Amino acid sequence: MSVLVTGGAGFIGSHVCERLLNEGHEVVCVDDLNDFYSHSIKKSNLSLLEGKKFKFIKADIRDSEKTEEAFDDIDSIIHLAARAGVQPSIKQPLLYEEVNVRGTLNLLELCRKRGVDHFVFGSSSSVYGINSKIPFKEDDRIDTPISPYAATKISGESLCHVYSHLYGLNTSCLRFFTVYGPRGRPDMAVYKFTKAIDEGKPIQLYGDGTSKRDYTYVSDIVDGVISAWKKKFRHDVFNLGNSNTVELNYLISLIEATLGKKAKVKHLSEQAGDVPITYADLTKSKKLLGYKPKVRIEEGINKFVEWYKLV
Repeated sequence: MSVLVTGGAGFIGSHVCERLLNEGHEVVCVDDLNDFYSHSIKKSNLSLLEGKKFKFIKADIRDSEKTEEAFDDIDSIIHLAARAGVQPSIKQPLLYEEVNVRGTLNLLELCRKRGVDHFVFGSSSSVYGINSKIPFKEDDRIDTPISPYAATKISGESLCHVYSHLYGLNTSCLRFFTVYGPRGRPDMAVYKFTKAIDEGKPIQLYGDGTSKRDYTYVSDIVDGVISAWKKKFRHDVFNLGNSNTVELNYLISLIEATLGKKAKVKHLSEQAGDVPITYADLTKSKKLLGYKPKVRIEEGINKFVEWYKLV
């Protein structure tokens, strides 16, 4: 039997596939190779997975008939396919609803139809919205999202609960906190700032640079995903972060120091949908998943820049 990884050609997905394959598991990957960023990046990610127990199916998770082709001989799903990012969701809310909500519902319904009883869902720290209580705990209220993206992830978690309650599907919802590292998406801050600074172009800094994020290195996220996949919870939610907030100005200074170049900064007003801080409480994840992030931001930025210089 195989594990189905949706979004397996993407950033986190390709790392998850790689880990599963390295552990000897059979993997089926579904990805639509959409144009959110360059096809060449995703194809390069896929090339790293070839030659092992790996099967790729090009399909859009909104197309349940095509996606069902991936359900032969699988016993679990790690669902990472999504339209990602807060700002793009504000510009294209209908697209985000279609992919992130309807696409997730299609997969859950296929699980019910095909008897697959284990579903791991990639959610986001964005669900916490502007949460005055920090660090964020899994039982905090999540009824005040401030972006369409966040709202779609809350919807996905709710659907997982429904299918667990009605049909006995084992579901784990994993709230990722600002993931970065090799193969990172070009639109995310670490990649975008590194590229701009390296090329001597100005970076766009929204606000005064004092916003804080719980930047989490991709290998730590993969540790959490694999741990949740290896366990079965009837329905539960887990934070996967680093539990160490990093101010944006400090992040930029780390990239500058690692590259040996000074950033040119263009100051802009704060963006709608951005939250001032994300900060994961990991008490539950440590207890139930054995999750323990290992890579601090200084080491992680160094690893990312080393990778960036090679691509």
